[in-house]
Amino acid sequence: MRLLIVSTVSSTVKAFLLPFADHFRSLGWQVDALASGIERCDACLAHFDRVYDIEWSRHPLDYRNVTRALLRVRDLVGHGEYDIVHVHTPVAAFITRLALGRRRRATGPSVIYTAHGFHFHPGNSWLRNRVFTALEKIASRRTDYLVTMNRTDEGAALRLGLVPPGRLCFMPGIGVDRHRFRPSAVPPAELEALRRLLGIGDDNPVFTMIAEFIPRKRHRDVVAALSRLQHENVHVVFVGDGPLRKPIGRLVANSGLAGRVHFAGLQADVRSFILMSRATILPSTQEGLPRSVLESLSCGVPVIGSDIRGTQDLLGDGGGMLYPAGDIGALASLIEWFTDHPEKVAAMGGRAVACMDQYDTARIVSLHEELYASAMNLRVPPAEAIVPRRNN
Repeated sequence: MRLLIVSTVSSTVKAFLLPFADHFRSLGWQVDALASGIERCDACLAHFDRVYDIEWSRHPLDYRNVTRALLRVRDLVGHGEYDIVHVHTPVAAFITRLALGRRRRATGPSVIYTAHGFHFHPGNSWLRNRVFTALEKIASRRTDYLVTMNRTDEGAALRLGLVPPGRLCFMPGIGVDRHRFRPSAVPPAELEALRRLLGIGDDNPVFTMIAEFIPRKRHRDVVAALSRLQHENVHVVFVGDGPLRKPIGRLVANSGLAGRVHFAGLQADVRSFILMSRATILPSTQEGLPRSVLESLSCGVPVIGSDIRGTQDLLGDGGGMLYPAGDIGALASLIEWFTDHPEKVAAMGGRAVACMDQYDTARIVSLHEELYASAMNLRVPPAEAIVPRRNN
């Protein structure tokens, strides 16, 4: 069996997809990967049989996406003789499916698209939603199976008829390592050492945000909320990097919060940052099924999250609290509540851990085995194989 995993950028492959490569290679499959920058990713080189770089952009309107990239995909898949092509992230998924549109189902690869979050979503502008909906409808004609990971996207896929209902598969995310992310994952001494490194006292409540510094993550909202708090002993730690890192740094300095906001940069291991926190915060306006929330809940640390798709799914069982995205006052009020009620917050964290089994990586890998088996049935008569929709 030959599997090609496709993503727009190598960081997505590294962050989410290595366990899948390991598993299917252990079964004797050839597992290759295609993404921008992947030939410079040491982890990807170690986990895949072959990796292929490609010049495409995360920006949907970049001309390279519909010129050289499309031809590159078509040539690579044709020579690779893959049984399954599994695409992730919107740009890579659109270009790849467009490139493979003329394949013969009986002899060409089965094409699976995992939507990590459609570009059209509630809260987006009318025009952007119209454009991205139209593009998704075009690409869906070249899709054998569509995987969604939150109920909002599942409902949208059904409403729009992107694939027949029997070939729409719901999976609860891309997996989290429950053994690695657990309440006892880091010794208390290491948490104390991290506080000292950051200059945070033992009695100071800490709230951590793990996210790339880009507009839709809304770091600015956390800074604004912190400036409104009555509790002046609360600290915020930002873990991540990105184009807005310096502007947010200037905002922090201008707000007089430099001693209470800490920039930790990119971290290969975020567990200590999660476990030293009263709660983690994710104020985004757009998510699929956010990994940072999964990891926090698995560690027994509740989450303050904006009331958007994906985050809604994860906090629905009481592992945190939601507030309207962009409502600074509501966010500040929740930070105050979490600061004032440590016992209730601890109980909330316990409830979070109890609800995380369905998101474990081993379970998601098992679901992919079932999906791939059904996808292979499309290549031989009868042409229609059905994957039941999952309700958990």
